[in-house]
Amino acid sequence: MDDTGTLALRPLTARSIVLSTLLGHHPPRLPVRVLVSVGALFGTAEGTVRVALTRMVAAGDLEQRDGDYALTDRLLARQARQDDSRAPRTRRWDGGWEIAVVTTDRRAAAERAALRQTMAALRLAEIREGTWLRPANLVRPRPAVAAEQCGWFTGAPEGDPVALAARLWDLDGWARQARLLAEALDGAEDPAARFTVGAAVLRHLLADPVLPARLLPEDWPGAGLRRRYDAFEREFRALLTQHIGG
Repeated sequence: MDDTGTLALRPLTARSIVLSTLLGHHPPRLPVRVLVSVGALFGTAEGTVRVALTRMVAAGDLEQRDGDYALTDRLLARQARQDDSRAPRTRRWDGGWEIAVVTTDRRAAAERAALRQTMAALRLAEIREGTWLRPANLVRPRPAVAAEQCGWFTGAPEGDPVALAARLWDLDGWARQARLLAEALDGAEDPAARFTVGAAVLRHLLADPVLPARLLPEDWPGAGLRRRYDAFEREFRALLTQHIGG
């Protein structure tokens, strides 16, 4: 979303078609004929799809075996995060917060970058350099990079937790874009437009902090956006099955 409050959607490319299709498929492995058919559904030539597949294998995004293409481990991790963003595993919140404090010295730049990426995936926010926190309402494993570089604690703010949440996350901004995406998905008519908006919805859900309800603004659009995406995915799967003949 740009500063005017309008959506800036990524263009539909052969790579995005292949990647989004495999990320949404379980298991994430499909024959080349199916991926070519998906491209044709959106007006992308077979040769263009095949070139994209070759480049994605060379880049380490895909592996090719016996005519099938599958996600590599790095993108399997992305698929797991994507699946979790659609149906976050939560638990009853008792008011506690999980707090992570960096305890290792002289970290290499790559280690710092890996931790930052991991913390974002865990939906923690950085309140100051090296200190991350969030309400303890999520159930998910703690990757080794986070366990090794940080000490972990449980506590609670003395001040207003609603104000703290608003300080840590741009909740109004996230909600505003979620509503724009919901409107765009409802208004998109042709498959290519719906596919493009659907991919943007999925990326936006990855940025949802998934906070307890009492810390969120009224009329939080997270659940509604997830329902819309679920309906879109069912529609797309039916269209794809019809197009490729099962």
